Amino acid sequence: MTLILPSAACNAHCHVFGPRSRFPYARGATFVPKEDAPKEALYALNDRLGLSRCVVVQSSCHGFDNRVTEDALASRPGDYRGIALLPTHVRDAELQRLHAAGFRGVRFNFMGHLGRHTPIEEVIALATRIAPLGWHLQIHGDPALLTDLAPALRRSPTPVVIDHIGRIDAALGQNQPNFQALLQLMADERFWVKVSGMDRITRLGPPYADAQAFARTLVAEFGNRVLWGNDWPHPNHAGLIPDEQQLVDLIAAIAPNPAAREALLVRNPERLYQFGDNP
Repeated sequence: MTLILPSAACNAHCHVFGPRSRFPYARGATFVPKEDAPKEALYALNDRLGLSRCVVVQSSCHGFDNRVTEDALASRPGDYRGIALLPTHVRDAELQRLHAAGFRGVRFNFMGHLGRHTPIEEVIALATRIAPLGWHLQIHGDPALLTDLAPALRRSPTPVVIDHIGRIDAALGQNQPNFQALLQLMADERFWVKVSGMDRITRLGPPYADAQAFARTLVAEFGNRVLWGNDWPHPNHAGLIPDEQQLVDLIAAIAPNPAAREALLVRNPERLYQFGDNP
C-alpha cells in the first residue's frame, strides 16, 4: 500500500550530480558518477513521491565547489536547503553568502573510500564559526572511527547530525558496540541521526528487515531528533539500488503512527534546516 505523506514532508538527504557540461566533477575526486543526476530529475522524483521539501547534500564528486547544490536550491527557494562541503579555513564572508543561498550546515566525511579526513579539531573550530548562523555539523563516518571521534564531537557548540544510522552493520544486532555507542551519543541533546541508508547497512536486502529494527529504535527513543532521506541517487552503493517508492512506504514500518511521521518528516527538519525562514 502506498504511504500518503504528511503535508510539507522533507527528503532530508539526497544529492545532485552535474550535468558535467555545466558543473564539472572535481579534479582528483574520489569517485565520479557514471551518469549525471541533475536537479530536474531530483525535482521530478520528490514531486512524484510527495516530498515538497528537500535537503541537498553536496557530494564529494564535486568537492568544495558548491555551485551545483546552490543551483538546485535557487530554483526552489524556501523549500530546498543545502549542506555544503567546505575547507575549514573558509572565509566568514563565504559562510554568510552560502547561508543567504539556503545552506544550513557543513558535512565532513570520515569514510575510507572518500579520501583524506579533516582533522577533528579543525572541524570543531569551524563549528564555533558556523554556530552564529544556526548551522550544524553533518558527520558521515565509519562506525568504529565515529566512536573514536565521539569525545571531540561532544564539544561541538552546534548540533551534530550523524548520517545513515552511523553506517553500522545490521547483521551484528542492536547490542553491538557501534550501535550502543550511537545510542550514547544520541543521549546528548545536541546529536541528531538520519534514519536513511537502511539499504546500505542491511545484509538481507529489500525490504531491509534487519535494518528496519535499528531505525525503528532510533525513532522510538529520539523522535524529536531523527530525520529521513532517500539518499538519491545512491552514490557508491554496493548492493541493489533501492526502489524509491518502497523506501517511502517503509517509513510506516519505522515510524508506525502519524505523530511519529509528522515529527520525522515535517517538524524535525523544519526546526533543524530553518524551513519557513528567509534563505
